[in-house]
Amino acid sequence: MEKVTLQVEGMSCNHCVKSVENAVKNVGATATVDLSAKSVSVEYDQAKTSLLDIKQAIEDQGYDVV
Repeated sequence: MEKVTLQVEGMSCNHCVKSVENAVKNVGATATVDLSAKSVSVEYDQAKTSLLDIKQAIEDQGYDVV
């Protein structure tokens, strides 16, 4: 399992947290969002998904991965 922390701009509420967590879950990974740090800790299996897919899923929800 790979672990990475992404900086994500545009999150401001619990709805944002759920949107990001669900988007990451839908591509086969798990996410823990830290709203105050504007970060998303992601754990994923490289055999099932890629970091690029995870970033795209977050961006598709309207947030910016920086």
